[in-house]
Amino acid sequence: MDRELALELVRVTEAAAIASAQWMGRGDKMSADDAATTAMRTMFDSVSMEGVVVIGEGELDEAPMLYIGEELGNKTGPSVDIAVDPLEGTNIVSKGHNNAVAVIAAAERGALLHAPDMYMDKIAVGKYAKGLIHIDDPIERTIDIVARANNKRVRDLTVIIQERDRHQDIIDRVIKKGARVKLFGDGDVGASIATCLPETGVDLFVGRGGAPEGVISAAAIKSLGGDMQARLAPQDEEEMERCRQMGLEDPLQHLTLDHLVKSDDAIFAATGVTEGELLDGVKFLGGDLAQTDSIVMRAKTRTVRFIKAHHHLDYKPHLVKNEE
Repeated sequence: MDRELALELVRVTEAAAIASAQWMGRGDKMSADDAATTAMRTMFDSVSMEGVVVIGEGELDEAPMLYIGEELGNKTGPSVDIAVDPLEGTNIVSKGHNNAVAVIAAAERGALLHAPDMYMDKIAVGKYAKGLIHIDDPIERTIDIVARANNKRVRDLTVIIQERDRHQDIIDRVIKKGARVKLFGDGDVGASIATCLPETGVDLFVGRGGAPEGVISAAAIKSLGGDMQARLAPQDEEEMERCRQMGLEDPLQHLTLDHLVKSDDAIFAATGVTEGELLDGVKFLGGDLAQTDSIVMRAKTRTVRFIKAHHHLDYKPHLVKNEE
């Protein structure tokens, strides 16, 4: 893929973040999501690529969301698979909480796992524990392995887990083992990526969350040199059949990082919508000026860029909700 595509995708996540941030704390998650999606689709029209959405927000009849199979880009550049979440954390934005982001992953055609919208069991670690974990290991064994790899005492190890009833057993076992638990609400893309960034202090991510978010996270984790494993968790025979229709002959297959993202040339881009541990949120600085904080990375070169940008909204009327 062209390296210029990475920066083009940041422009797309910036647009989605600015548009949706205007709905922060207004209690209207649908309008926030629609604003992000509309802005993202508009900006994609100017990107030099032949993109196809392989992970989106449903099928064609669920438009205006970016749907699976939708073609994006101006058809003048590389052919790529696109995984999108225009607003990861719709509830977060509507309530004014932290860690909402706009995210995109891209890879050459056929490289991203076509994950259906269902639950997925996931585990992620940073580069020092790469190749040492297994999703089927007991959490106690995994904690010992990751602690040794990261040169930490177990009591100093931080495991990040989504605060859900389904995770209570894992939470209890981590605490009993003596490691630290960091809970989060919505938005597990940022939580899993945090394992690969030493400054976050997060060592291990475990839990069950959305499969599409898992594939998007995998593109970032591969770019950061970390490791991730997963297994789809279909809840009934209908979901099992859905997996098969999307090309997964064994819906319960053990998925490694290379199953999730087959190519070493993957791109991940994200822009913060609300304040978070990974990125700052959109700030409206007065007048027509807004500030964004983004991250973009490429697996082929392991380059990671943090980008702060100022946007003059008078020149971007498509991003601003007209309330007059």
